[in-house]
Amino acid sequence: MDIDAQYDKIYRFCYYHMKNRTLAEDITQETFLRWFSSDTYRDRNQALHYLYTIARNLCINESKRKITEQFTEDIKASANDPLDAIALRLALEKLSDQDRELILLRYVNKEPVGFLCEQYGLSRFALYRRLKRILFSLKEELRE
Repeated sequence: MDIDAQYDKIYRFCYYHMKNRTLAEDITQETFLRWFSSDTYRDRNQALHYLYTIARNLCINESKRKITEQFTEDIKASANDPLDAIALRLALEKLSDQDRELILLRYVNKEPVGFLCEQYGLSRFALYRRLKRILFSLKEELRE
């Protein structure tokens, strides 16, 4: 396998997902570091498939991390402004008890996703979809 050609393909793939040159370079590097540390898929002639899988998962993880950081920054910013804190509290009160609890556990207590999946009996995909829906409804409420 031509590593240089595959490196360019993986970089383009990461750049397409992240829209950030530096981040795409970092993820591409991490992809190849993980690929070199594993012999499992190289032995089965599935190297390119494995590279794309690693890159996709790293891009997804980075996107989730950015969303979490943005939400945390929004909460910290609202803590500095009493009006924003009141607006956030009112928006949170409009959520169901379970949604509020989920937000508390994930973003305030920073509980891992695996733990939350077990607690709520949800798959990772379903949990991420639910968190995204909750955050969207909070943002919409705060815009009003």
